[in-house]
Amino acid sequence: MNLEEIKEKALNEHIPIIMDDTLEVIENIMKEIKPTAILEIGTAVGYSAICFSKFLEKGGFIDTIERDEERIKEARENIKIVEDGKTINILEGDAVEILPTINKKYDMVFIDAAKGKYPFFLEQALRLIKNDGIIFADNILYKGYVMSDYNKHKQRTAVTHLREYIKLTTDNPRLDTKILEVGDGLAITRLKNSLK
Repeated sequence: MNLEEIKEKALNEHIPIIMDDTLEVIENIMKEIKPTAILEIGTAVGYSAICFSKFLEKGGFIDTIERDEERIKEARENIKIVEDGKTINILEGDAVEILPTINKKYDMVFIDAAKGKYPFFLEQALRLIKNDGIIFADNILYKGYVMSDYNKHKQRTAVTHLREYIKLTTDNPRLDTKILEVGDGLAITRLKNSLK
């Protein structure tokens, strides 16, 4: 199966994968930062990790966290298409439990998992990111609900936590955050001391 087929299958099965315009923005930044270590929170079927792997420096790796067993199985099959020494490691389990056990530093963190956990993911990403690293949070505008006065009970928790994520990244004087209206909203955060 090639990348296009993986994408098509995921879309047909309504598995949430990174949108093309979001991917394009991230890939352009990856060309600049030339990452060797990437952390992804939320593997799904491995599509975004495979896309990111094309921009890894030689000898680079991606650690990606997923807890859904069916998706892990599918992702393992899919990532077999990645070759030339670029490694994608799937860390199986709940990101809330796994993240605190990681003690590596990453050039890039990509957050695309449970919306209600975004503030916790941010806290962990800030601990794990290198000084000149970059944190991406996908689906940050969540169908437009986050910036509207939307308050339906079903999505309220997710919306509240996404708003909190935006507040934490935009109010912190140490962080420089841009919110782009690509895909379902993308937050791009850098540490300010890396911008000098």
